[in-house]
Amino acid sequence: MIRKLKHWALWAILAAALLVTLTQLLQLYGLAGQNRLIGQLLADQDVGADELATSAPEVRMARAVYLSRHQRYDEALATLNLLLQQAGAEAQAQTRYNLGNLYLRQAMQKAEAGNVNEAMPLLGLAKQAYREALTLDSQFWDAKYNLEVAMRLLPEMDRISSGDEQDDLNQQTQLWTTLPGFPRGLP
Repeated sequence: MIRKLKHWALWAILAAALLVTLTQLLQLYGLAGQNRLIGQLLADQDVGADELATSAPEVRMARAVYLSRHQRYDEALATLNLLLQQAGAEAQAQTRYNLGNLYLRQAMQKAEAGNVNEAMPLLGLAKQAYREALTLDSQFWDAKYNLEVAMRLLPEMDRISSGDEQDDLNQQTQLWTTLPGFPRGLP
């Protein structure tokens, strides 16, 4: 009787180990597929919406960054807004940071083109997104850095758009030269 019980216990342990192994293999297969999609996006190859339907939020975030880099801002904004509705606290901080980067990138493009009045609201949205990211994760250094960049740009844009300087060309070059010792690395 005891021998029969040991026999069934060994078979139950073997079946449980097999089940755990299969579950982990399925998870690894899913992660490999997600890494493949992220690799495609990093290699500047777009991923279709059908592949994104079942993917993790990290893949959608990578696609939003891809879209932003290719100046497809409306699609990137829609993707990030969708992520905000689905993500947890840590992912929301990252999503808000990328949303801030999107707005900051647009504001910088408009400011460099001389459209300071169009750049100012975008810069305000970028600052708001960075602040929200910092509210969720106060140790988020990249968000702190980019918030600092946005805060330094806004007063300068106010001064340029107020008409203190007459020469438009001088106004455009003045915008970036007043950031002494502040490297332009992020976003």
